[in-house]
Parts: sequence; C-alpha cells; structure tokens
Amino acid sequence: MPPRTRGGYTSGAPRRRPTGSERRRRVQLREVDPVADPDLFEHPQHDRDETEEVFEGAPGGPIDRSILRSFHKHVAAKIWLGEDRAPLKLVNHGAKLQLWELDMERSRIYETVHRSGLAPLTSCSHRVASRPMLSASCERWQPETTTFHMPFGEMTITLDDIASILHIPVTGSMISFPQPLRVDDANALLVELLGTTDVEASRETEQCRSPSVRLLWLRDHFSTITDASSDDDIMFATRAFLLHLVGCTLFADKSATSVAVVYLELFRDLSMVGSYAWGAACLAYLYRQLTTATRFEVRQLGGYLTLLQAWIYEHFPEMFSSPDMSYTESRPRALRWRPHVIPDSLQSVRERLDRLQISKVCWEPYVDHRAEHPLPDIAWYSGCLNSSGESVPEYMAWYTRISHRIVQPPQLRSSFTTDARSSLPSHAASTSDTRAARALTLLRLVISGGREQSVDVFWGALNEAHGILAGSDETSASHSTPSPAPASQSTPSLATLPFFSPATFVYPPAASDDPPPLIVPPPPASVAPPAASGDPPPLIVPPPPASVAPPAPAPDPSAPAPDSTASTTVYVRAKRKKKT
Repeated sequence: MPPRTRGGYTSGAPRRRPTGSERRRRVQLREVDPVADPDLFEHPQHDRDETEEVFEGAPGGPIDRSILRSFHKHVAAKIWLGEDRAPLKLVNHGAKLQLWELDMERSRIYETVHRSGLAPLTSCSHRVASRPMLSASCERWQPETTTFHMPFGEMTITLDDIASILHIPVTGSMISFPQPLRVDDANALLVELLGTTDVEASRETEQCRSPSVRLLWLRDHFSTITDASSDDDIMFATRAFLLHLVGCTLFADKSATSVAVVYLELFRDLSMVGSYAWGAACLAYLYRQLTTATRFEVRQLGGYLTLLQAWIYEHFPEMFSSPDMSYTESRPRALRWRPHVIPDSLQSVRERLDRLQISKVCWEPYVDHRAEHPLPDIAWYSGCLNSSGESVPEYMAWYTRISHRIVQPPQLRSSFTTDARSSLPSHAASTSDTRAARALTLLRLVISGGREQSVDVFWGALNEAHGILAGSDETSASHSTPSPAPASQSTPSLATLPFFSPATFVYPPAASDDPPPLIVPPPPASVAPPAASGDPPPLIVPPPPASVAPPAPAPDPSAPAPDSTASTTVYVRAKRKKKT
C-alpha cells in the first residue's frame, strides 16, 4: 500500500483541492484555540533566520534552544540586539467601575452579584497601573514555559495568588466556548438576554465592528434601573452589570472600550454564575495576553492588570510596593497596596530586575492571610518547587543554559541604579575625580528617566549632586559651607575641582555708565583636617586672588565741566533700563 503523507493523501497521487466545508472547519479550529500559534512553538530546526543564529551561545542566553524555541521573535531578543521598545500601553478599567456602583436602591442586583462570587471585583481593582513596572515584567515572560524568567529562576502566577489577591472562585465548571460567535448570533443574544430590540443590537455591533458591545452603551442603557423596576428589567440589568464587570476586569481586551457578547452566555442562568471557575479563566486569559505582549511589534497589554500588579507588589515588596496601613486580612490582598506610578524609567526597572537577588523575593506572602482565606486544594502542587529562598545547583545549571536571565544588554546598561546608591564610592582622599563621578551618576539617573521622572526625584538628585560637588553629602536649601569631614576623609573645596575655579572667571570691564563693579571676596583657603596615620598629607589649596575692578582714568583738567542735567538724564535712563 502506498505511503500516506501528513495530510492523509497517497504519495504520488495528485492532491485534491479542499472543499469549502473543510476550509471552514479549519478556520473554526484556529479561532477556538488561539494559543496554538505555529509562530510561538515552531521547531528550532525549521525557518531559522540570521536573528536566531545570533543568539546561539550569546552571553544573555539561551545557549540551549530546545525550550525557548521562539525566542528569536521575543522582545528581549530585540532589546539585546539594541532595538528598544517603549513602555506598553495598558488597558486598565479601574476608574470605569466606579461609574456604575450598586447602592441601596439596587440591592436586588447586588444580591445576585454577591452570590456569583464576583462581588470582590467591584472594589479591589486598581485605578492606577505602572507602565514601566508591568512592561519590564512582560519582557521576562516566556510563552513556552508560562513563567517569568528571573536572574535566579522562574516565577509565575498561580491559582493560589488569584484566590488570595481577588477572592473569586478558582474551582468549578470550566469556562469554554466551542465555536466563535458571529455578529448575527451576538445580536440575537442581546435581544434574548438583555431585552434590547433588533435595531439597537444591530446598531451597536455595527459600531463595534465585531460581536461586541461598548462598556459605555451598557452603562447608559441599564445603570438607571433600580429595585422599583420590573422583574424582567432587573434581570436584564443584572446580566448587563455582570457583563460590564468581567469586561472591565477578568477579560479586559485591547479594544479598551468594549466587551465580547459571548460572555453573556455565562449569565443566562443567574443561579449558576457562582459555579464557574472564574479564577482559572482569568489566569488563562492573562497568560494569553502576556504571551502576545512578548512580541516586539505589540504595543499594548490587556488582561486583568490589577492581578498582575498586585502579584508584583506581593513578591517584590522592597522594590515597588507601597502598603496601605489600614488594610485588614478579611479583605482581598489587592487592597493591601496603594497603586502608584513608580518614578523610574523602563531602563532603570530592567536593570533593577537584572540585579535582583533571590533573598529580596517574598516567597510566602500569604502566611498571615491563611487564617481568613485558606489555601485551596486545587493550588497544591507536586514537583520541583522551591519556596525556601535558596537556589538549587542542579536546577540553576539547567536554567542558565535554557534561559535569558539578563534583559538589559551591557552596552546599554547605566552605571547607577537606585539599588546601587549605597555602593557609591566614598570621598576621595586627595582627588576630586571620584566626587565628580558620584555627582554625574546621580544626574545620569534623572536624565535617563526622561519625562516619566517626577519633579521631586529630579530636584532631589540635583540637590544631592550639588552637595557632593560642594564637599558635603547633606543637601540643604542654602548650600552653606560644608561641615567638617571625619579624620579619615578629606574634604576639598569646590575650588579644587578641575572644572570649577573662581580664578578662571573673567569679569567684564565696567562701562562708563554702569554702576561700580562688585568686588568679590576670595573664598577662604581649604584646609584639610589632620590626616590619619598612613594617609597622604592633605592638600592645602591657596585662595584665588580677589577680583578687583580696573582703576578709573584720571580726569582731564582741559575738558569742560559736565552738565548736571545730562548726568541726571543718563542716570535715569540707566535706572529705567535696569528696571526693565
């Protein structure tokens, strides 16, 4: 019997053209399973290009390409080659949730939402999301392993994180849709489950150009319904509220304004809403959004960003978090933190993560939370899992070969980060080069931040740099004379720096109509404190000469006497000019 090919056809026989039904089945399968992208999981021996060959044995890794097969298309690979990407645009609807709140006049709607298990989402969403922090985290996500590749190993978001951070169900019936929803089916679903007319449904889907509805449209049509309305209107409003809720949180897409109508099918029977595993669906959807954001050409990040941001706060508290001191463990852990935009630039956050040590990670952040919210049984894991904060040699040997642990390339790495502030060089004993280098590293930090740098950070770095150049690390508003340094250190004055000396300033000669020049007194001589044993003798810097104005020429006796009126006129003009 002749052998058959991969498509099922006999070798040597002419291939027949697929029918229309076969093509439609292929399209449906591809839409049902969007994760099965051949570009993400292609074999490394096929379709290799020059970009992929560059990373064979690169210092940043991976050396072994058997795991990260699509790394040549990863944004971290482009960054290593010098092609940078701006911070991602974030889809965050935390502020929109407050536009539709359930008060006492809508208690019947709130009771149904509370029984569904999704009520915590109405209050725990962050209104602010940090673009540098989330963008740098996406650059470390690897689609093949669904983990963040850190310098010390892998980390990922689990069902335990969702249960603790959001307090929504993580067990129950799986959420799935066998076929994609067409526009006609979406219109019929809106008429059946929301009570709209065919004209309203068709107009809305046509405006969205997809089987979706706008979040604003849901609020305008259903947010005014109260307990005094009819039972059907309350049921329609409850479904619309739940659709609006999941569209702003769990399934926030990159349209930033709409939600897919297909989720409305989950709210057909309102008594069964609490039986779904909403946490598992949220986690799978966020995994997909992170995978898409790892491609260099992608400029936007969707998904529930409150979950991702709170997870970063929980596990890296010393780097990014700002805790809320009024938090109690009975509430979701997402409310434990005060979301804020970090002042660091994307490059600075990359370098901080590159230098992150395993001892700076909080591996068990929910210990105090277990009394109120125990660990769900589905979150138990059996395998190679390390929560002790120590590296395993066998794992690290394998992980170093297959991973890309360092994102920022050495040629683009700055010489200063916020974490390295304590490791700056100390005062020099007999030279000012070290002092100038310390000031320049501080200024380089704010310059690299660009427009994302806050004003407080900018002025703080400038004041600190001024204090270093002036001979004192303490910043003061008046920049007074620096205090004496310890005996083991030398404190040269500002005049000893090679790029600043009062003697090099040339004052312009005074004009005849100008006021008398200002006599600048010389600064006192910089006398270093007595040197300790073993230190070189201190440098005595002589004071520069005083700036003395040139003597006025002697009056000519043959010249006529000056007119007092003219002198007064000249003086008034000079005075007016000075005021202007």
